[in-house]
Amino acid sequence: MRGWPTRWLMLTGLVLAPPWAWSQVSLELSAGIHRIMAEAVNTPQSRAEGLMYRKSLSANHGMLFVFVQAAQHCMWMRNTLIPLSVAFIDGNGRIINIEEMLPQTENNHCAAKPAKFALEMGSGWFRSRGLSIGTQVSGIDRAPAAR
Repeated sequence: MRGWPTRWLMLTGLVLAPPWAWSQVSLELSAGIHRIMAEAVNTPQSRAEGLMYRKSLSANHGMLFVFVQAAQHCMWMRNTLIPLSVAFIDGNGRIINIEEMLPQTENNHCAAKPAKFALEMGSGWFRSRGLSIGTQVSGIDRAPAAR
């Protein structure tokens, strides 16, 4: 029995871990001269959870949503506590459009054309760095495949 409580607690921690913890991968991306540390989410559960319930987001940190196929995906802000900007990105890593999203709203913010990825950053992040439609996001090719 020695060591049993520790193993049990570790097992309990895994069982109680939020769904996004199972498929989360950190990636270093860049847009122009700007470096981004992104948590990549690639499962239905992790994409649904997104940045919900977070109270802050570090500078130059965000979340990359990896979709199974390119489509006119939409995002919303249910249970999301911080304002965000989302860039919808095509399969080649080019920004299609950028939307500003207010916390705890259920308005749809959608890709203007089929997008393979969406990158959420703090509100105004893209605008304040002069990044816009057509900007190349590098490193996106290392994102885990969507499931």
